[in-house]
Amino acid sequence: LSSQSDEVLTVIKAKAQWPAWQPLNVRAAPSAEFSVDRHRHLMSFLTMLGPSPDWNVGLSAEDLCTKDCGWVQKVVQDLIPWDAGTDSGVTYESPNKPTVPQEKIRPLTSLDHPQSPFYDPEGGSIKMVARVVIERIARKGEQCNIVPDNIDDIVADLAPEEKEEDDTPETCIYSNWSPWSACSSSTCEKGKRMRQRMLKAQLDLSVPCPDTQDFQPCMGPGCSDEDGSTCMMSDWITWSPCSVSCGMGTRSRERYVKQFPEDGSMCKVPTEETEKCIVNEECSPSSCLVTEWGEWDECSASCGTGMKRRHRMIKMTPADGSMCKAETTEAEKCMMPECHTIPCLLSPWSEWSDCSVTCGKGMRTRQRMLKSAAELGDCNEELEQTEKCMLPECPIDCELTEWSQWSECNTSCGKGHMIRTRMIKIEPQFGGTACPETVQRTKCRVRKCLRGPGMEKRRWKEAREKRRSEQAKKNLDSEQYPVCRLKPWTSWTECSTLCGGGIQERYMMVKKRSKSTQFTSCKDKKELRACNVHPC
Repeated sequence: LSSQSDEVLTVIKAKAQWPAWQPLNVRAAPSAEFSVDRHRHLMSFLTMLGPSPDWNVGLSAEDLCTKDCGWVQKVVQDLIPWDAGTDSGVTYESPNKPTVPQEKIRPLTSLDHPQSPFYDPEGGSIKMVARVVIERIARKGEQCNIVPDNIDDIVADLAPEEKEEDDTPETCIYSNWSPWSACSSSTCEKGKRMRQRMLKAQLDLSVPCPDTQDFQPCMGPGCSDEDGSTCMMSDWITWSPCSVSCGMGTRSRERYVKQFPEDGSMCKVPTEETEKCIVNEECSPSSCLVTEWGEWDECSASCGTGMKRRHRMIKMTPADGSMCKAETTEAEKCMMPECHTIPCLLSPWSEWSDCSVTCGKGMRTRQRMLKSAAELGDCNEELEQTEKCMLPECPIDCELTEWSQWSECNTSCGKGHMIRTRMIKIEPQFGGTACPETVQRTKCRVRKCLRGPGMEKRRWKEAREKRRSEQAKKNLDSEQYPVCRLKPWTSWTECSTLCGGGIQERYMMVKKRSKSTQFTSCKDKKELRACNVHPC
């Protein structure tokens, strides 16, 4: 700032909100006022997230001047966290781990590390952690070129905030204290142990910052009564069975170290207890003599709960010759340090595959890869997903019934024609094959017509008498043997849809149904056809 003081108009001064997770209803969001002019209208700021390794949020060169030489009225910007490249910690409270050599500042991502609070195995966008609002509040008279304050005066003007309990000025921003080092003395002579922290920022050069190192007197391992208290132990496991089936024996119980001392020394607290036990003081002749139990085998699990076994031998069988009932193998649960599950490290999902069909409904898939090592454990996350896909409807070709029988010739003599027909069962849709002809006509020839009007009149009269005779015969048959009679076809119903393919229906209802069992197939008829097949 000092070297570029000619380019700086205002240094933004704002108090810290510490710690970062403190709710906004406890302390209002910090705010500050600053000035811009037509030559210096770029605004930048950076604020650390605490506690964190070296994470921060901010803006770089935000232009508050509009293209038409006006001023931006309001800017609201959600901010993602950035990594300053100076510390390699992966969680908010990771111990100090300087990055050597230092890296360039970069935005954090959701795939940086499985233990990161921002981790997302699918590689989604990272969560916003802060919001900044920049709002124009006033115009400083008519001055376009405001003379800036001296940069040293501005920096020195930063007011000290309230002091924390450890008397560290809030203008001094430190990392967390490191764990205590091992004691400098390995004997019972007095020594010293040390812890340290890093000064990350000194906002006010006029306020001195306390030391970055802290010392404490100590003695070597085993010289202080307090050494044992630094071991964090599990609860005692239940007592083992007595080592003998009769008489006096021993039994034991165990516990394990959950956390060793911070100074790295060995834990002196006992992890096993043994005591005497008596079983059946007056042993009978059927009692057998067994050896002491052997050492326990190793636990079957490397972490969490497992099983362990121990064995003993029969030294002497019962005096009465009976079978020895004493157990020679014993098993019990064993507790190892708690298992730490490592989440699956997966690649992002691939693009969806092409649909399995070229038209209509089908399926498509996508995959991702397992990136974490197999020895870290089984990963139960799915590696493939399937979903339905829909393409334009498949073409439907026209379908027709079989041809009917040829009709009679339309003349009683001379040349004429006869026809046959077929019905449309399914109308074509979505570009399917069109329907071919549904009516065919062919020529027919009956005997030669006799000439003369008298002869023609006579033939017409004979044909009329023949038709009347046939009709009378049909009426007689219908009275003796009732048949199935149907009404004419109804009109087609309205289409079920306006576009995209619908259905129309029409019906032929039974007019008269025979009671005879010979005509059980006499039923109402229904026909369907497609309609409005044009796309919507």
